[in-house]
Amino acid sequence: MEQKPFQLAAELARDCIHLGDFPLCRVLMMNDAHYPWFILVPRRNGIREAFELDESDQLLLHKESIAFSAWLSSTFGADKINVAALGNMVPQLHLHHIARFKNDAAWPGPVWGAKPAQPFTREDAEGLAGKLSLLARLPGFVAI
Repeated sequence: MEQKPFQLAAELARDCIHLGDFPLCRVLMMNDAHYPWFILVPRRNGIREAFELDESDQLLLHKESIAFSAWLSSTFGADKINVAALGNMVPQLHLHHIARFKNDAAWPGPVWGAKPAQPFTREDAEGLAGKLSLLARLPGFVAI
């Protein structure tokens, strides 16, 4: 049986910037300059929950999430890394990875709904370029 190409949820495609891919997950950056906010999306169609992945994909998702979290913490010097899979608004399985700081716009509360998204400016993007280039050091990551 032929496998259909991976389809990213329209909301994620609209709100995020595609940075590259791990062997399992697409790596997105939320277009919101308030926070270093990234999303890992397993490239498997029709998956809403992590337990729906086969066992090897579950392990790979965990490994990619842990590696990404460690990169996020060390690269941004966060006070806390928030990792969450909510899915109430976008049912496609996706894991938010957010670097949080005691002085950020929503601390200590959740980022959702705290402030309207502030799209990146050219200056914001240029400031992030060096940090994002470090993603290439993560095992299996391929930038687009």
